[in-house]
Amino acid sequence: MSHVPQVHKPQIKVAATYMRGGTSKGVFFNLTDLPKDCQVAGSARDVLLLRVIGSPDPYGKQTDGMGGATSSTSKTAIISTSEQADHDVDYLFGQVAIDKPFVDWSGNCGNLTAAVGSFAISSGLVAASRIPENGVCTVRIWQKNIGKTIIAHVPITNGQVQETGDFELDGVTFPAAEVPVEFISPVDPSEAMFPTGNVVDELEVPGVGTFKVTMITAGIPTIFLNADDIGYTGTELQDAINNDEEALARFETIRAYGAVQMGLISDISEAESRQHTPKIAFVAPAQDYVTSSGKNVAAGDIDLQVRALSMGKLHHAMMGTAAVAIASAAAIPGTLVALATGHPTDQADISSVTFGHPSGTLKVGAEALLDNDKWTVKKVIMSRSARVLMEGWVRVPTIAE
Repeated sequence: MSHVPQVHKPQIKVAATYMRGGTSKGVFFNLTDLPKDCQVAGSARDVLLLRVIGSPDPYGKQTDGMGGATSSTSKTAIISTSEQADHDVDYLFGQVAIDKPFVDWSGNCGNLTAAVGSFAISSGLVAASRIPENGVCTVRIWQKNIGKTIIAHVPITNGQVQETGDFELDGVTFPAAEVPVEFISPVDPSEAMFPTGNVVDELEVPGVGTFKVTMITAGIPTIFLNADDIGYTGTELQDAINNDEEALARFETIRAYGAVQMGLISDISEAESRQHTPKIAFVAPAQDYVTSSGKNVAAGDIDLQVRALSMGKLHHAMMGTAAVAIASAAAIPGTLVALATGHPTDQADISSVTFGHPSGTLKVGAEALLDNDKWTVKKVIMSRSARVLMEGWVRVPTIAE
């Protein structure tokens, strides 16, 4: 009996750039390079990005794709000429689930934001008149997921993006050029920074307990808990939590009930399809600890400890958007974050806070103002770095029609 091989269509190739931004990395696309049906939101785009990254993967490895099998490395970004006045580019972020056929478009990736400016310049999406021969190019980014302005200050040498330098970022092994990133008005005055109206709430979680929480929407919706209230010290590294299935399930349950309280979902069952937001984090006072790379950090070098979970796992460093939430909350008296610092907050200044995370420390500043008994944050600034890892084309099997 002769065997007739089945004819399969060849792979398609799509122009793409693989970039590190902050402590994350992802696949970047120019919107116009995507197949026509993927240039608009919808299932075709989601299916393409899932296949590019290598999801869903029941093995949890993303071996057959570009993903790195962690929340920090299962990311995509789509960049285009901005449709907004006074902006250079629009930036759309897709967080790709690892074991589910799902792309979460509900929030931003603050770390990858550091790479958006350099990608935009190198891709010809920033007007040549805005790029100095030597100096700093200010790239005005419209973050489409959340409708916010972000400004990246990208160093330029001889008309090209300068990626090399001596700026060190904890969580990233090698030094690179410093890219200051400003998150402008991460909370609109029309929005409620504290969705419940309180800087601290009692969150009742059936079957788990009742906890003091600060629920804030700045950078990304985030639920802060006290480490002590949930049985932690605040100095934990990834293995202490990510190898504990019971702990992860408990965090997810708290996150789901917090999401309902924040008005992000109407029923806890919806949390499963909204993994990217809100984030959940826990805080503790400053204390000595050892980072994941074995470096000793002294309590005197930080203001507090913060540990945050992303896509159901403890993050190896800190999400950039969560850092915006941390800085905003630290600048506002009475929040669990501010209380953990033990410092009085002077609302008239740009207050900066340095926090410890599993990979080291991060300094971030926030300008918070009290206006008519309502807190607003004018901007949050932090320094990251970014570089191109590879550029060319990604290939994916032709998606079945």
